[in-house]
Amino acid sequence: MTKINVLYTSTEGNTQSFVEKLQVVAEKNGDILEARMIGDETEYANETEPYVAVVPTYLTGGTGIGPEVTEIFTSALGDYLSFGRNNQYLKGIIGSGNRNFNVQFNLTALRYADKFNVPMLFAFELRGSIFDAEKAYNLIKPLFGE
Repeated sequence: MTKINVLYTSTEGNTQSFVEKLQVVAEKNGDILEARMIGDETEYANETEPYVAVVPTYLTGGTGIGPEVTEIFTSALGDYLSFGRNNQYLKGIIGSGNRNFNVQFNLTALRYADKFNVPMLFAFELRGSIFDAEKAYNLIKPLFGE
């Protein structure tokens, strides 16, 4: 049995829905997926175990690819990942977004992966499907050993 740790933020419930699918897939495979939502009210803590982060894309301004774009609603997670040495335990990023936004799809996750120098592991649209959750699970499980 493998324990998989996930930190995420969810504004409209899409990311939370995907994380719940990930939990179902992990349980089906005999593993435990512990997920914690990070938001504006979350008190900072020092992480002590490896984890992956799941982040939606909410942007404002510009075309989405220039410097004038600003991430909104996800800054609490970004600040938490930056706190203390938390980024040393971050193993990778899973991102979401809406493909209707073209180049902005998954942009927040790509930026987090670059900022924290970790791999961008997987991207899904909106709430994702159980198939997406299975693919993501198969990518993240090896990061947590056997």
